Amino acid sequence: MKKLGELSNFLGLQIENLDKGIYVSQFSYAKRLIEKFGLIDGKKRSTPLDVNTRLRCDEGTCLSDPRPCRTLVGSLIYLTITRPDIAFSVGMVSRYMQEPRKPHFEEAKKILKYVNSTLNLGLLYEKGVEFSLQGFADADFGGDLDDRRSTSGFVFLRGATSISWCSKKQSSVSLSTTEAEYKASAQAAQECMWLRRLFEDLHVPIDQPIPIHGDNLSAIKLTSNPVFHARTKHIELEHHFIREKVLDGIIDMVAVKSEDNIADIFTKTLPKGAFEDLRSKLRLVLRTSL
Repeated sequence: MKKLGELSNFLGLQIENLDKGIYVSQFSYAKRLIEKFGLIDGKKRSTPLDVNTRLRCDEGTCLSDPRPCRTLVGSLIYLTITRPDIAFSVGMVSRYMQEPRKPHFEEAKKILKYVNSTLNLGLLYEKGVEFSLQGFADADFGGDLDDRRSTSGFVFLRGATSISWCSKKQSSVSLSTTEAEYKASAQAAQECMWLRRLFEDLHVPIDQPIPIHGDNLSAIKLTSNPVFHARTKHIELEHHFIREKVLDGIIDMVAVKSEDNIADIFTKTLPKGAFEDLRSKLRLVLRTSL
């Protein structure tokens, strides 16, 4: 066995051991992707997609060769390993890869232009930070114009830095914002339990309830209310998983203002100011600032 020194590269990820902590990015991978699609000198963007961008499966003309579009979107999906700020935008475009059309390809290129503008962004896991685990969950309501399903988003932070996140279209139509947010919280609860067991395997037990922040008071109340009523009795059984964990004292649902809900960045397109504020709360920082 030979010692090769500290880890520096792994499957397209660059890991740097700095004085402030460990910095993880995909700078080289992203740069090669930008060069491949000829956008190195392209127009800069401050957000991945424009506010209120909406796509449809039958909008625009079909691509004569869909392979470049699929290649780009697949590469962007891999880039979300260290770039949670593009998770929602990439997820939205990826829904149309069965039969991609011109508008879908154009939106994917916009995301790549944003990546080109923020090449030096990466995740900083700071040293000496007291261990803590907290989550944020959110959902839009009927945002997909084709099937009217909502999008769930959640993120978990260890200390102040993101360690796990997700932006995913829900598997069924929600009849209210409460239902959509409740489903998102349930998905976050499942991830929370996995993280809890992972840290236990690493000999870092978590003895206190893990807070998951949400901005819908009705959904939060539903997680601790064992009474079914007409507006919620149709919700699938799997989503009531979170209620059990709240009652067991493993998870604590906490109310937060909408503008402070970090998971908002995983459920919709945002204006520049709000987007950059939430991006900073994910602890995505410029390498040049360290």
